[in-house]
Amino acid sequence: MDSSVHATETAVVSTLIQLIIIILFARVAGSVARAVRQPRAVGEIVAGLLLGPSLFGHLFPELSASIFGADSSTAVLILSQIGLILLMFQIGSEFEFGHLRDSQNKRAVLYVSVVSICAPLATGLLLGWWTAPILAPGIDGLTYCLFVGVAFAITAVPVLGRILREYSMTRTETGVIAITAAAANDVVGWVALAGVAAYASAQFSAVQSAYQIGGILLLLLALWFAGRPAVSWLINRFPSEDGQTSNSLLAIVLALIFLAGIGTERLGIFTIFGGFLLGLLFHRHHEFVEGWRKQVGQFVLVFFLPIFFTYTGLRTNVLGLDSASDWAWCGGIVLAAVVAKVVPVYIASRLAGLGSQQSAILGVLMNTRGLMELIVLNVGLSLGFIPPDVFTMLVIMAVVTTIMTGPLLQIMLPRTGHRVDKLIEA
Repeated sequence: MDSSVHATETAVVSTLIQLIIIILFARVAGSVARAVRQPRAVGEIVAGLLLGPSLFGHLFPELSASIFGADSSTAVLILSQIGLILLMFQIGSEFEFGHLRDSQNKRAVLYVSVVSICAPLATGLLLGWWTAPILAPGIDGLTYCLFVGVAFAITAVPVLGRILREYSMTRTETGVIAITAAAANDVVGWVALAGVAAYASAQFSAVQSAYQIGGILLLLLALWFAGRPAVSWLINRFPSEDGQTSNSLLAIVLALIFLAGIGTERLGIFTIFGGFLLGLLFHRHHEFVEGWRKQVGQFVLVFFLPIFFTYTGLRTNVLGLDSASDWAWCGGIVLAAVVAKVVPVYIASRLAGLGSQQSAILGVLMNTRGLMELIVLNVGLSLGFIPPDVFTMLVIMAVVTTIMTGPLLQIMLPRTGHRVDKLIEA
C-alpha cells in the first residue's frame, strides 16, 4: 500500500475510534443527565471532562494519548464546528420572533443585551486586574484582564439554544428574549475578542475594527432585504411533498448555511453565527422547518452535537488545580461570574417591565456559558496571556454555570405555568 494512502487510512481509523467512543459515551452520559433532570448537553460536557486529562487521561495516559492523539484531533474538531453551524441554523429557524413585535419585549432584549455584556465585562476586567499579580505573574496585565473580561461576558448560544429546546421554550417570550439577547451578546463578544487578540499580537487597528462593524451591518441588511425574498422563492420553487422537504432544497440550504458561515468568519464573528442568521430567514416557513427537523435535525443532535460538547471537555484538566488556594480562587471566579450575569439581567428585565419570575428566569438563562467561551480561553492560552490554571478555573466556571441552569429552571418554570415534567428528547 502506498505510504500516503496508508497514512490516510490510519488517520481515518483513528478518527472513527474517537467518534465511536465520543458518541456512545456522550449518549450514555446525556441519558444519565436527563435521568436526574438535567439537559442532555450537561451530560455531554461532563463526558468530555471524564474522557479527558481530568480522569481517563490521568489514570491511563498512554492509552488516552493513543486514542485521542493529534492524528485525528483536527478532523474531530472540524466535525464539531460543522455540527455547531447546523445547530445554530436550526435554533434560528425554530424561534418565533413574532414575540419581538411587542414593545416591552423589544425593550427587554435591548436592556438585557447591554447589561449582560457590560456588567460581566467590567467584573472580569476588575477581577483580572486584581488577580494578575497573583495568578498571572510575568504576563502583560492589561491583555490578561481583557481576556478574562471577554470570557466573563460571553453567553453560550449553542448550549442555551439546546437547553431552551429541551425545555420547550423556543417559542416562548422568555426563550426568544434570551436567545436574541444572547446572540447580540456573543456578536459583541466575538468582535471584542478579535480586537483583544489583535491587540495582544500587536496588530490592533481601529480602521480594521470599523470595517468589521460596517461589514456586519451590511451583512444584516443584505440578509433582511435580499435574503428573505430569496428564501421565499426557494421554498416556492421546491415545495414539500407529503411532509418531506425536497432533497434539492436541502442541498441548496446546506450550501447556503456554509456560505453564510464563511461570510461571518471573514467578518471575525465565527462561522456559527452565519448559520444562526440564515436560520432566521426560514423561521416563517413552518413546513420547511418541520421537514428539516425530521430529516436533518435529529442527526445533528445525535451525531454532531455530542462531538462538540464532549471534545471541548477533552482539552480541560481539572486536576491542574492542586492546592486549596487554587480552588479558593476558582470558587471566587465562579461566584463573581454568576452574580455579574444574574443580578444585572434581573434588574434590567424588571426595568423593562417584565415580571419578577420571568426576570429571574432570564437571569438564569443568560448565565449559561457552556463551553463556548473555551474559544476565548484557547485563544488566550495559545497566545500565552491566560495561564493554564486560570484557563482551568474559567472552564470550571463555564461548566458550573451551565449545570446550574437545569435545576433552577425545574424550580422556577412551574411558577409561570410552564410544564417541565418531561424534557423533550434531543
